[in-house]
Parts: sequence; structure tokens; C-alpha cells
Amino acid sequence: MGRYGKDGVNTWDYSAKRATESVQESMERLGIDYIDLINVHDIEFQANMEGGLQKVVDETLPALVELKKKGLVGHVGITDLQLENLKWVVEHSEEGTVESILNFCHYCLNDDKLTDFMDFFESRGIGIINASPLSMGLLSQRGVPDWHPAPQPLVEACAKAAQHCAQKGYPIEKLAIQYSVSNPRIAGTLFSSANPDNVKRNIQWANEEPDWELVKEVQDIIGDQKRVSWANS
Repeated sequence: MGRYGKDGVNTWDYSAKRATESVQESMERLGIDYIDLINVHDIEFQANMEGGLQKVVDETLPALVELKKKGLVGHVGITDLQLENLKWVVEHSEEGTVESILNFCHYCLNDDKLTDFMDFFESRGIGIINASPLSMGLLSQRGVPDWHPAPQPLVEACAKAAQHCAQKGYPIEKLAIQYSVSNPRIAGTLFSSANPDNVKRNIQWANEEPDWELVKEVQDIIGDQKRVSWANS
């Protein structure tokens, strides 16, 4: 909850009232009366709105905790591209409020910044969920979509890495999936696909050990673009 879209237009609302409504709407759409984990999504947008991240601490999270007390929600988490925002909200919330964090594009072949924050989250008993092992399409043979916000030097470096993997007969998508699920400190890694065959293939890849020599070669190609990130959009 927090980010909503209709007809290609995104809106954001992190108020307690909208948080409660969103959970109820989700349960209605899904045909369920209980949600295992509800996430406050993309909190960096609230960081740039009136009230800043403090509103997530003071309004959004307490509303979800209240639903948890009522037995409608099992666990409460927060998601963001910016790891610093996730850490800030955890630090300023009552202990135990945030039970998981979901971060994307920061544990993949071109960016492992998530490792810098693992000790902190683990010290608070917070589960770590990784997402977007392909870095929103950067690590793919077909290349990034037009909307991708990555800076051009990073796009070009990843394209070279993808070409290198293709020459080795080892799709970069395969290596990226394998690398992203290789860290036992990460509870789970999320990927998206509308193609059932791709889902089955990715699961197969995820159960195989990556070629670590090729991982090093790819990261050497990415070079000084490693850990280069971007603002969410």
C-alpha cells in the first residue's frame, strides 16, 4: 500500500485512513480475509511529501499494526529503492513494528549495496527480501526498457557484460538469477514475469550454483559503474 495507479498515472497516499482502506480493498480483490505480509511501498515518495518519512512512522505503520492486532494482517514491512530510507524508518519506529524490508536492485551483479545494511537489519530481527535480480532489465540480453532510469554509462557497461555472457554461452539472466539467490542471509528474492515458461526456467536456474569465475568477469566489465544507482520514478 502507499502507491496507487490508474490509467498509467501514479498517486501516493500514506495516510492512516488510506492505509486501512488499501488493505481492505486488497482483501476484497483477492477474495481473502487475511494477508500474511503487507508492505508500505516505495516510501521514498513520502520522503519528498509533506511530513516526510516521519509520516510513515507516525501514521502509516501504526495503522497497519492496528490491523495486525485485529488479526487481518500477519506481518508489516516496508519497501524502497533507497536503503537509507528503510534504515531511517526502522530506527525511528518502535521496536518490532517493521518486521521485514524489501529492497530492489541492490543485490544483483551490478550492485551489492544491500550487504552494507544486512548487519543492521539482522540486529533488529528484520527479514530481508531482495527484488529485481535483473536490475529492472539492465542485466538482460534484450537490454533495458526505454523508461529505465539508470544513467547511460551503467546501461552501456551492463550491455557489454550481457554480450560477454552470450559469447560464453551463458545467458546473463541465468547468472543474474543465480547470483541474487546465492546469499543465505537473504530470506527471499522476488522476480516478475508474465510468461509461465520464464517462471519455471528462473526457478530451475535459482537451484543451480552460479559460475563464480564468470561472476567476477562480469563485475570486472561493469567496473566503476558497480553500485551506481538512480532515483526511483
